[in-house]
Amino acid sequence: MTWITACSVDDIDPEDVLRFDHGGRTYAIYRDLKGEFFATDGLCSHEQVHLCDGLVMGDQIECPKHNGRFNYKTGAAMRAPVCINLKTWPTRVSDDVVEIEVI
Repeated sequence: MTWITACSVDDIDPEDVLRFDHGGRTYAIYRDLKGEFFATDGLCSHEQVHLCDGLVMGDQIECPKHNGRFNYKTGAAMRAPVCINLKTWPTRVSDDVVEIEVI
């Protein structure tokens, strides 16, 4: 596992999502209302749509295509049509930079 820089803390507003691509994989980086950061796979597990185009509500991301929802903190599928959880990735903040731990 390796820590990589995903973005600046100022790049993501609270209750927002940002797309991050690295090593042929797409990630979604989130910031909650408390200022904590989270990361999941960036594509919906239902039809591989980019979650960065979705709507963040509380601790959930809603897929823009079929309105399925995931808890972005745990990756849990919350509302049909999604039924496969998202993979989550550890995050940390160092010197105002958001890093994620990837394979």
